[in-house]
Amino acid sequence: MNWFHHLIILPILLPIITAAGLIPVDERNRTLKGVIGFTSTVVVFLISILLMQSAASPGEGEGGASVYLLGNWPAPFGIVLVLDRLSALMLVLTGLLAMATQVFAMAKWHRAGHHFHSLFQLMLAGLNGAFLTGDLFNLFVFFEMMLAASYGLLLHGSGPMRVKAGLHYIAVNLAASSLFLIGVSLIYGATGTLNMADLAMRIATIGPESRMLMEAGAALLGIAFLVKAGMWPLGFWLPATYSAATPPVAAIFAILTKVGIYILLRLSMLLFGSDAGGSLGFGQPILLYGGLLTIGFGAIGVLASQAMGRLAGYCVLVSSGTLMAAVGLGNGAVIGGALFYLVSSTLTICAFFLLIELVERARDAGADVLAVTMEAYGDVDENEEEKEGGVAVPGTMAVLGLCFCTCAILLSGLPPLSGFLAKFAMLHGLFNPGSFGSEAPVSGAEWAYTALLILSGLAAMIAMNRVGIRTFWTSIEGTIPRVFLIEIAPVLLLLTACVFLSFQAGPAMRYMDATAKSLGEPQNYIGRVMQAPRAGAAGGQ
Repeated sequence: MNWFHHLIILPILLPIITAAGLIPVDERNRTLKGVIGFTSTVVVFLISILLMQSAASPGEGEGGASVYLLGNWPAPFGIVLVLDRLSALMLVLTGLLAMATQVFAMAKWHRAGHHFHSLFQLMLAGLNGAFLTGDLFNLFVFFEMMLAASYGLLLHGSGPMRVKAGLHYIAVNLAASSLFLIGVSLIYGATGTLNMADLAMRIATIGPESRMLMEAGAALLGIAFLVKAGMWPLGFWLPATYSAATPPVAAIFAILTKVGIYILLRLSMLLFGSDAGGSLGFGQPILLYGGLLTIGFGAIGVLASQAMGRLAGYCVLVSSGTLMAAVGLGNGAVIGGALFYLVSSTLTICAFFLLIELVERARDAGADVLAVTMEAYGDVDENEEEKEGGVAVPGTMAVLGLCFCTCAILLSGLPPLSGFLAKFAMLHGLFNPGSFGSEAPVSGAEWAYTALLILSGLAAMIAMNRVGIRTFWTSIEGTIPRVFLIEIAPVLLLLTACVFLSFQAGPAMRYMDATAKSLGEPQNYIGRVMQAPRAGAAGGQ
């Protein structure tokens, strides 16, 4: 074991150390705390890039995984961290979002309450731990660490609406955590293990009575993550909660729903794949049809939303539903495109949440309702039609408008950016499975998925056009917002990442397809975990 192998634990360990170190620092030194926290996040992001390169290196082989034995105890007896292509991808995505939101928060929002940076680092540690852990109990530990920090971040800044949404969020997630713990207990009682690789080996051999108990536990576990992912009707809390949070908190929350998607994808492919025996494909129909309903519900919410915050919240639901249905299809070619879509949509929604706060500085409270009323009753300026010349657009509004248009193109899935490429990749995989699937005809559910994928993009285009016209073309106030470079730079960074992803779609899709292929062939993952050598040992166990 060389020094590079120890990098696997640093995305968890470094944020925890930073959070603990920032707590005693006086709150009057928030700039110092912000610089220290941002430096830690940058280091974690750079480490994540190195880990991603390691996971994708030819030496790891197809589906290869690096295993880190905490306490030097072999699996399944000790705690293990597992790095593969999927977990490395989520680490890099989380690091990029964390850097952008931290920079944006340091403009003013980190001064709205106490211990913002400590809570942020703890949530980052929980996220990275959930992506790296190799057993269900520690998944629960990291999941609770992430949620506990998110409770404080959601209430950051106080205010009646924020407190009300925060209390709803806490109650819903505490109920989901209870189901999580009960589900884990049932799985352990039925199989005698919580290590994911060991569990995948035992599922095919357990008896009918134990199988029923195990599947009941897996169902409760799935409900907990479906609540987090926002599946209809379990995601009723999400739009109001995300729109009530401060902009940097709402932006980083865009990755929290993807934690549920990540776990559902990981467990469905690892535990209920081709080697699961009688539990083959367990839960996939629920994911498929639940995802379709979520897309439909989210699209209706997008069309009905007048406030941009709620519009962004419903876009989160559309994104989650699209990914859930892709997992439910069980098609490796679709999953490769879905991973591309996961990255693109998460970056876009994060940028949109940050952009909303900058755009709304030029608008009075209730401007959206007033605009709808004027449109309905035809109350327009009579001299508007007499104006022959154009209106001069200030530089700030031009930059904000360009960012808004980019977000609209990405959310709508219009060419040539990554939102279109991601949807095209999913549809191409659906109708041309290639080496991933069979030559079976396209089912009715797959046609429904295709239709909803297109219609949800149309709904986003209509809603974004409507909001954009009211905000930039027919604004009632005409006020130019004051925007600092530290605030617009994170938005430009995230949108530039989407543009870069569009230009590098070929290499990105090759990585995503390789990731999907490794998930569909979990034997390599299981072998690496179960045969991971202890430190100081000459060979395997």
